[in-house]
Amino acid sequence: MAIKYKLIEKGQPGVVGGGIKKWYANVVNDGEMSIDDLVKSIEKFSALSEADIRGVIIALENVIQEALADSKIVRLDKLGTLYTGISSEGTATPEEFNAQTHIKNVRVNYRPGKRISDTLKTASLQRKK
Repeated sequence: MAIKYKLIEKGQPGVVGGGIKKWYANVVNDGEMSIDDLVKSIEKFSALSEADIRGVIIALENVIQEALADSKIVRLDKLGTLYTGISSEGTATPEEFNAQTHIKNVRVNYRPGKRISDTLKTASLQRKK
């Protein structure tokens, strides 16, 4: 197992014509894991049936949706934390602010738990061409 990356050339942000270009590492995703794949993997470590695992994952998704929509932080112990974030335009006065007009993006932020962070810190890296 290794985190795969490739090198891409990027110019300086905000400089007309790109300025001095440098090479940066960029992650190369190597496939994906679907719910079916996750269920099969979890079955290996659990006494639960496929249907039970699938039911728990779907219920967890529903509970997370409700909690985030209610502005709650969702702490998933060792998995990490999910919480909402927003981006907005500024206004000169609070009275001028209108959520529908000035809030541009609502997103989910994720902060991994310690074990996941530690795994990424020690993961091997493999360059792809």
